[in-house]
Formats: sequence, structure tokens, C-alpha cells
Amino acid sequence: MGSLGAILKHPDDLYPLIKLKRAVKQAEKQIPPEPHWGFCYSMLHKVSRSFALVIQQLDTDLRDAICVFYLVLRALDTVEDDTSIATEVKVPILMAFHRHIYDRAWHFSCGTKHYKVLMDQFHHVSTAFLELGSSYQEAIEDITMRMGAGMAKFICKEVETTDDYDEYCHYVAGLVGLGLSKLFHASGKEDMAPDSLSNSMGLFLQKTNIIRDYLEDINEIPKSRMFWPRQIWSKYVNKLEDLKYEENSVKAVQCLNDMVTNALIHAEDCLKYTSTLRDPAIFRFCAIPQIMAIGTLALCYNNIEVFRGVVKMRRGLTAKVIDRTNSMSDVYGAFFDFSCMLKSKVDDNDPNAKKTKSRIEEILKICRESGTLNKRKSYIVSSEHAYNPTVIAVFLVILAILLAYLSANRATDIWGRGDGKRKVAKGGATVVEKEEMDSGGGGGGRGDEIGMGRERKGGGEARGEEGEECEHEGRKRRKKIGEGEIVGGGEMGIGIGRGR
Repeated sequence: MGSLGAILKHPDDLYPLIKLKRAVKQAEKQIPPEPHWGFCYSMLHKVSRSFALVIQQLDTDLRDAICVFYLVLRALDTVEDDTSIATEVKVPILMAFHRHIYDRAWHFSCGTKHYKVLMDQFHHVSTAFLELGSSYQEAIEDITMRMGAGMAKFICKEVETTDDYDEYCHYVAGLVGLGLSKLFHASGKEDMAPDSLSNSMGLFLQKTNIIRDYLEDINEIPKSRMFWPRQIWSKYVNKLEDLKYEENSVKAVQCLNDMVTNALIHAEDCLKYTSTLRDPAIFRFCAIPQIMAIGTLALCYNNIEVFRGVVKMRRGLTAKVIDRTNSMSDVYGAFFDFSCMLKSKVDDNDPNAKKTKSRIEEILKICRESGTLNKRKSYIVSSEHAYNPTVIAVFLVILAILLAYLSANRATDIWGRGDGKRKVAKGGATVVEKEEMDSGGGGGGRGDEIGMGRERKGGGEARGEEGEECEHEGRKRRKKIGEGEIVGGGEMGIGIGRGR
């Protein structure tokens, strides 16, 4: 649930953590009895517990469609990600995957662990797919066809330019955004969103995952996966793998900051997209991963730990985001706070400092103009104070009382999940701890993965009222960067992009 040390430093994390843990357990109990649906939802919990939790709040039909959509793209991504598959074998499978989902007998053994089980027993996913409404099937088939073709294209092509980078991210994540918008529309709950905004939703998540997962991808066996565009990294090193070597630390951080700056360009579209959503469950489903993305970018920026291990938000902060994200004012507040933190870390000597600050200011301006910042709940708290023994003792007593209360009220679902219409059948800144909450990613795109080091500079308190400048600025404040904590812990699946 999160280490005791982290909870003592952030006692207000406790209740959201308990709620999250109970909600996850409750969601795991709602596995449908039919073999194919049982397999789909069980697999969803195995590859992405956080995504499985958020999806539970959707109405049954839409929940089923998104579950199948997620697993189909996970399977497609498993084929693409398996570097042991020969190109002449892999490309035809990717190109024809949209037809395989109609074939209950089809399967292809690849991947590892849970993903191998998914591929070996893919007939369960196909069976579930064939039970969906025709409008859902058409949307899933269309996106799978386009994504498979795009993946096949980049099997034989490297990401050279930033245009290539945007194109690749479109295929593996932007199309997920388009597909989800189609599913939302098919459910009758949302208007059809513009493709440009849907695409940006996917790109923001995917670029965050690609940035965060540099080390994992570059160390992939038997062959590195390289998604950072040459147009960016070649300004700093001769080879992409050179960024991980200690002697290149200065250049590596500059390159990292360049990549983060590139990702920030999509934030405005993400805010526009989420602001148009009407259904509360769909809103939370979309908004939570976007907040996790801006938070992860804030942690990664100017952080050498990206090249040493994994950087992710602490579990308590993840739990807070899930617990507190209920309205657009919550989204504006979170984007404002994390953007302030990011701004505080910008070094004026960085080659892209001016561009980075400009993009951050655009985000802050939108948040200020929303007129809702005075209502926000701050996600970033100062860690300068220490708790004395008396406070700790009181805290432990409260913890014991809370646990006793929750234990006596197990039947009470403190979260509220979906419409329950399936009945019995279907329904019922110190960055980085290396513990993982999930094994995979909310986002078929290193989604839950938008996851995953040691002590590192972070940001201090970023509160302030509407119109205020971020409190991080100024020379005095800069000396204190690192005293605030946002720190490492569980990850939140960031979208469905790639199984990254």
C-alpha cells in the first residue's frame, strides 16, 4: 500500500491509499463467471490493475467494449514489442491482426509472463469481441487495422525526425485516443470529439511513457527499442545509448529536457478534450491518466535518474489523483500545480529553457483563465517539516481506528463503481522508490507503465491562488528545490497507447 516511511512523511496519503486498496480488491471480486469474460477481466487486472479500477466505473456495455479494445491492442503491442520475432513473420501478423480478432481459433505464441498467456488464449478475447455491439466492433476493427499497419511501417523504419516521432506515436497511441472517442460516441454518452484532440490525448501519454522508459527500452534484449527521435538526441550525443553513460550526464539531461518540452505541446489539447466530456465516469477515465502524465513529466524534467533507473510518482500521490479527480476544476488545479513544479526546475542555462518556459506559461494561462484555481486541492506539498513523536503517535492511533472501522464495514463500497447491471453474470521533490503497483500500463501504450529510482530533485510547494506566479521562482526558492516531495511509488496506467 505504500511504505510506512512515505505515509509518515505524507499522512494525508493514508485515506486515499486505503480507499484505493479497497477499490482494487472490490474490482477484483467483480470478475464475470463466463469463461471468456472472466479471462478478459482477469487478464486486465494482471496487466494493469489501475486501469482495471478506473474502467469499473463505466457502464457495462462501454466497459466491456473498452476492456476488449484494451486487450486487443495489448496483444497487437505484444507482437510488435517481441524483438525475437523475425521481421518477415512479424509484419504479416501486424497487418492482418484486425482480421484475426474475428477468428476464435487464432492464436500466436509470443511475449512473456501475462502477455504470453494473453496470446496463447486469445480465443477468449475474440469470443468476447464477437459479443459486442456492431458499432463497437467496427470501431475496434478500424483502429486495430490502422495501428497494425503503422506498427508494421515502423518495424522497417527508424524514428529519425520529430515528424516521424509524431507519426509513430499517432499509430501506437493517437489512434487509441481516436478509438476511445469512437467508443464513447457509440455508447451515446458523448459527442464525437475532433480527431486532432483525440490524437493529442494519446500523444501526450505516449510521449511521457517513451521519455520515462528510456533505460528499459535501450537495454532491451536481444535488441534495443529506440523511440527518441534522432533529430533531438543527435544534438547532444553520437548514439542514443550514449545518454545512459555517466560521462554524458549533462548532455543527457539537456536532451531529456528537450524531449519533455516536445511533449508539453499537447497539454493544451488535452485540457480542451477533457473539458468537453459530459459523462462523469468517462471524464474520470480520461482525466486521471492525463494528470498522471503531467505529473510524471514534472518528475522526469531535469532528472538524471531517468537514465539510471525508473522515475514515477509515489503511490500515495497516485491514490490522491484517483480520489480527487472528479471535475474539470480538479484537472486545471493539478495541471497548474505540476506545471509550476516543472517551471521551478527550468535552468536558464538549458538550451531549450526559453521554449520550455513558453509552453509551461501557455498551460498556466489556460488554468488561470478557467477561474477555478481557488477551488483546487494541491497535490504538491512541502516536506520541510518533520513530525515529532507525539504527532506520529496520534497518527498511528488514527491509523488503527481507521483500519478497525474499515474492517468492520467491508461490505460498504466507498468508491462506487459502474452501474452494476451485469448482475451475477458480468457484474456484479524526492523522486523515486523502485516499488511498482502495476505490471503494465494503462495504455496499451506503456500505460500503467505511465510508471516507474533513488533520491532526486523535485519541487516544493506549488500552491498559490489564481493569477499568482508559481512560488518556486526566484533565487532563494531555487536553492530549495529538492526539499519538496512528490515521490516515487505506484504508477497509473497512462492511457492505452502502447503496452509500454
